[in-house]
Amino acid sequence: MITCDVTLVDIHERTLLVLPMQASAELPSRGLVMVKGSINGKAFSTALEPDGRGSHWFDIADVTPATTDLKAGDAVAIEMESTKNWPEPAIPDDLQAALDADSEAYELWRTVTPMARWDWIRWIRSTNNPETRAKHIVVAFSKLKNGTRRPCCFNRSMCTDMTVSKSGVLATN
Repeated sequence: MITCDVTLVDIHERTLLVLPMQASAELPSRGLVMVKGSINGKAFSTALEPDGRGSHWFDIADVTPATTDLKAGDAVAIEMESTKNWPEPAIPDDLQAALDADSEAYELWRTVTPMARWDWIRWIRSTNNPETRAKHIVVAFSKLKNGTRRPCCFNRSMCTDMTVSKSGVLATN
């Protein structure tokens, strides 16, 4: 069990919990990790996104109701552990539209594990450029159709949420 105290921060109008490096070092991967535990004694589970610096973070809005009363500057007590229970990821609208338009890709998408779907989504969203993102979707479908079950050749320890990062690194507040 990983335990630590963390002060929440605002980055680009989102309230985030950024793990201390020593807590993150106890996780099984520098990449995306699914965890379960408690924040101030309230249960939660979420995916921890890498921050591109060797640690992890998550948006506290993603773990409601455990965090409904929390804001930047609040100190919280975290207890958590990694889990192999990967829920279905939220599929971005552009990817969902492409899946709806390509029944073969959609059926292949359904055959990969939820963890693999999380990885595909991270790879697809790892750019701010709409043309590159669209190309990632096309390439993902091509790879799925050729038997590739997970994306390869991208830095899994980079932050792929472009709303709070730049060049694969979580922004500072």
